[in-house]
Parts: sequence; structure tokens; C-alpha cells
Amino acid sequence: MSLLFSPIALGPVRLKNRIVIAPMCQYSADNGNASDWHLMQFGQMAMSSAGLFIIEATAVSADGRITPHDLGLWSDENEAALAKVIASVQRWANASKMPLAIQLAHAGRKASSEVPWRGGQLMSPSEGGWETMAPSALAQWPHEAPPKAMTLADIQRVKNDFVQAALRARRIGFDVIELHAAHGYLMHQFLSPLANQRTDAYGGSLQNRMRFPLEVFDAVRAALPESLPVGVRLSATDWVEGGLDLAQTTEFGWALKARGASFLHVSSAGVSPLQKIPLGPGYQVDLAAHLKREVGLPTIAVGLLTEPQQAEDVLAKGEADMVALARGMLYDPRWPWHAAAEMGAQVEVPPQYWRSQPRHLKDLFAGASLGQR
Repeated sequence: MSLLFSPIALGPVRLKNRIVIAPMCQYSADNGNASDWHLMQFGQMAMSSAGLFIIEATAVSADGRITPHDLGLWSDENEAALAKVIASVQRWANASKMPLAIQLAHAGRKASSEVPWRGGQLMSPSEGGWETMAPSALAQWPHEAPPKAMTLADIQRVKNDFVQAALRARRIGFDVIELHAAHGYLMHQFLSPLANQRTDAYGGSLQNRMRFPLEVFDAVRAALPESLPVGVRLSATDWVEGGLDLAQTTEFGWALKARGASFLHVSSAGVSPLQKIPLGPGYQVDLAAHLKREVGLPTIAVGLLTEPQQAEDVLAKGEADMVALARGMLYDPRWPWHAAAEMGAQVEVPPQYWRSQPRHLKDLFAGASLGQR
């Protein structure tokens, strides 16, 4: 039996297989409100037969958006718009009853940016941007205006923003929550000495740099029932000498495990333009394998994992418990169907699609034989 198509649990939430759809920003919201684009995008992903779908990074405040077009969950209007989309997806598209997760995020100094297809550069207030904030008044790029260094009041406000967004996510009906502490966004900025040069209790030593993201995790975890798993997306290393490294991230993982984290979703980089990333197939798997071995939480590996056999091998070697795809799912929203065909496994798909099953794969779709005449 294929390991990729074997079940796994995140706390009380059961996944039918170990394929995770990683968050993919769509930059298609209106003042944070989910749009018809999200209905189409989420519907495609929900019909993929993956084990878990984590929707795109969702800002916990307006000033925490990467771009003015990011999905948000800071207002009643945001909540109503996203709830409408999720209800439609759950009713019509999610035939396999795939658990749905949301990634809650704050962009910190990487906020107020143009969308990627228009260059992705920092936008000034005159261009429709806003003042950004970060642990320290250090710009991401030398040519950019520095962010505002966060006050203790700012820190408390953002923690509360995460909690309120998590409560909204619960009301909408998400099954899993992921906190975004990767890719150079706010919580990663606190963790990395490249972005955090504070001299108070939130900067300096690793214990101090971990304080803010751990306080966010504690506050969110305390606000939710134990039946709702909370995990964390990590950048395991900055790929810059003197930056956050795997040893430090391991300590962060231990602290998260002690606080009841349900999983680690292991990525890397994003905090510095000086990063030197050794790109290649599965280039981040070793990071996930280390954290799985040393921390012991269910671990998701990601990063140029594009082929079903490649994903199967990661699981067979014990390097991760789940495998996530993002760009690969955008390119091929039926990737899990094709992987199941290659691995001799079976997936659940909407009955409207049963007749699409190729004749030489008569057992690929669960229940498809019921639609035969």
C-alpha cells in the first residue's frame, strides 16, 4: 500500500492521505474580502482529493497584508465573505470531505507591497501603501524605507489580532489552523537576528527572539478548543551566515511541542536578500527530516517535491509524515488523482466526475462503479 495514500491524524482531525496543499497567495481579495476568484480557486483545490487543503496566507489585520489585495480575516465583512465561499466549497466541491485549514499571517516589514506580477516592490502611502512595522527599524532591502519598530503596545495588539482571526476561522468552520512564522514575515522577523535587533525582552538571545511567536501561539491555542489543531509554518534556516539556523529552529520546535503544537510545516528562507539557497529537487527535505527526528511532531515537507514517487520516497525514508505542494497544485490541480493512478491507490472524487475515470484505471475513483450502466 502506498504510504502517500495512507491516513494520518493531526490530533483529532483525520487526513485520508498525506498530500497537503500548501498555502498559495492569490492576491485577489477586495479589502480583505474573499471574491469569486477564491470560490473558483478553493473549489479546484477541494476537488483534488488531497488529504488537507491550507488556504492562502490570510492577514490578521489590514496593515499585516503583503499587498492591498491579500485575503484578510480582521473584520465582520471579511468573515462573512470567506464563510460564504467556504460553505459553497464544503457543499459542492469537497466530495472527499477533506479537512480545510487556514494560514493566519502578518507580513511585518514585507507588507505594503505591489502584487508580484506588477513587480512586488514596497509601495509608499502615495502609491496606495501604508506604514509597515517590524521588530526593528530595519528595511528588507537597502533601497526601501525602514519599517516602524514595534512598541510593546503594537506587540500586544498584533497578538490580539491573531486571536480574533483564529476565533473567526473557528466560526467559519476551518478544521485546522496554521500560524505563519516563515518566509520573512512578522513572526520570522522576530525569530531572525537579521531582522530583530531589539534590546528589550523581545530581542537579543534566542529565548527573547522566540518570545513573540510563542506568545502568539500560546494566545491562539488558549482561545481555541483542543479539538482544533494548531500548527506552525517555519523557515528552518535563513540560508545566511549569522541568521536563523536549524539548531535555533529546533529549539523553537521543542518550545512549540511543549505548548501543544499539532504539526510543523517546514520551509526556509525569505528574510534576507543575502540568502544563498541550494535549489534542487527536495532541497528542503533534510530540514524537515531533522525537525521530525529531533522534535517529534508530525512534520510536513515541502520544496520542489513534484513527482509522486519522489513524495513516496520521502515518506518511506521517514523524512517527513506528509508532503506539501503549492506551485505543483496550481499547475496540476488533479495531481493527487495522477499520483493515485501511478501508485495503484484510490481517491474519492465528486460523482459528477466518475465517468471521467480512464478505462484502464477502473478502481481509481471510489464508488465510480455505481455510476456504470
